[in-house]
Amino acid sequence: MATAPATALPERHNTPATHAGLVLSLILLIAAAGFGCWVVGTRGLDIGTDTSVYAGFFESLNRPFITRLEPGFVFISYVLNRLGLGVTGYQTALFALLLLIAAVAARRYSRYLGATHGYLTFLSASLMLLYLSPMFVNGSINAVRQGLASLLVFAALLSFQQRKWWLFVLYGALASSLHLSSLLYLAFAPLLLVRSGVLHYAAALAFLMYCTGLTLILVRTLIPPLYNLVMTYTVNPEYRAGVRIDFAVFSIFWYALPLLLAPLVRSPYRERIKESTAVYLVMLLPFFAIGWGYYSNRYLLPAWLAVSLMIAAILCHSRIALLRNPLLIRMGLIAACPVFYYYVTNVIVI
Repeated sequence: MATAPATALPERHNTPATHAGLVLSLILLIAAAGFGCWVVGTRGLDIGTDTSVYAGFFESLNRPFITRLEPGFVFISYVLNRLGLGVTGYQTALFALLLLIAAVAARRYSRYLGATHGYLTFLSASLMLLYLSPMFVNGSINAVRQGLASLLVFAALLSFQQRKWWLFVLYGALASSLHLSSLLYLAFAPLLLVRSGVLHYAAALAFLMYCTGLTLILVRTLIPPLYNLVMTYTVNPEYRAGVRIDFAVFSIFWYALPLLLAPLVRSPYRERIKESTAVYLVMLLPFFAIGWGYYSNRYLLPAWLAVSLMIAAILCHSRIALLRNPLLIRMGLIAACPVFYYYVTNVIVI
């Protein structure tokens, strides 16, 4: 008689307690999402550097218009306008779409890790960490189009690494239709085909070249049109351009953290989370290449948002039972809601 392999996961039985936990998780997720939609949707036009710009664009859709915005975002905005929504409804719908994209990306990452159950707990942990992230606030009220595209970029690169080509094309196309900068990250995807050690050395070299200013010098000398484009795009004298060592070091920290915490993660998730750090590195490369212009933090937005999902995976697959306790994660999500409210109303962003 055939027997199950020794490494097979134990069968998960559905019990009343399990069903109750799933229902509770679902209710809490809906409540937290609704709270976030209310906070972001009802914000004033003075909250967020681009809020008034997006509001003006939305209101202009009532008449013939010309825009440079990406077709996917324009289509969504046009449909919402035709539905008769006002600016508040528009802002609410865009944030709801952002949360939906986060749920899709979390699902893609969960399958990448090989998890067979516990998705709602993982999604709760991801949303908790997103709400605690000033970078997520930036993608919610400032860089709205790039915020929508960012986690689709993460999902696309995860798919590329697993050779799931049609998913890579699908997520990549959706991301690019929302924000054209997505193509910058997708262009580096072939690096995921090389050995991880080679990629790590390449990323370390890119980090050093950026921090020493060598990348800036090379682009300015060898590709003047690109240098001029980066330095003249969204010029803002109040924003410090040039090499941002603080952003670079901060970003590398989030690459190193999952590797340092790997011993605390159960197998086989440990190795898969470590493998996903290669995707994170690829998402840093556009910043190391041209992240010395104005608003260079926006080149880091996809990577910084992906961090929340990676840390959520470490929690949910931790060898420490307390850290992956669903009740603790639900309590954390509840506690994250007022923090998110404070971030948005006080425009606390990175």
